[in-house]
Amino acid sequence: GRKGGHKGRARQYTSPEEIDAQLQAEKQKAKEEEEQEEGGEGATGDPKKEKKSLDSDESDEDDEDYQQKRKGVEGLIDIENPNRVIQTTKKVTQLDLDGPKELSRREREEIEKQKAKERYMKMHLAGKTEQAKADLARLAIIRKQREEAARKKEEERKAKDEAAMAGKRLQSLSLNK
Repeated sequence: GRKGGHKGRARQYTSPEEIDAQLQAEKQKAKEEEEQEEGGEGATGDPKKEKKSLDSDESDEDDEDYQQKRKGVEGLIDIENPNRVIQTTKKVTQLDLDGPKELSRREREEIEKQKAKERYMKMHLAGKTEQAKADLARLAIIRKQREEAARKKEEERKAKDEAAMAGKRLQSLSLNK
């Protein structure tokens, strides 16, 4: 049959006591590091703490704003991406509604296409485009052909009328005899 895989094995869970112990160890380690940093700055560590507490009103506000902007992993990683756009919120009073609106590439291309079409139509109506010249030449040829056809029809009609008149004359002459 089948051989057992890794899925059927017993799972091991960490107990809540172990988790608490790990957290306390991390906190102690962090406190020790802070004490070492403060102790390493100089022998007069206490006056600096007092100085910080006096200036803390201004620096705390700046730090809070800085902390609010950075969320999640952003506080841990410094990103230097020139293409990254940082979203800034604008107040309603700062909005510029009267200024010219930026058009997208598609909108610009659509407007350019319409303007080019209008320019072409003006040139075409003025007879300055290649197609307009070809159309006018074709139109002139067709007009000549129609004039010739109309002239031929007129001549044929006149010839028929003369033939009919000649036939009537002959008939009237023959009746008179």
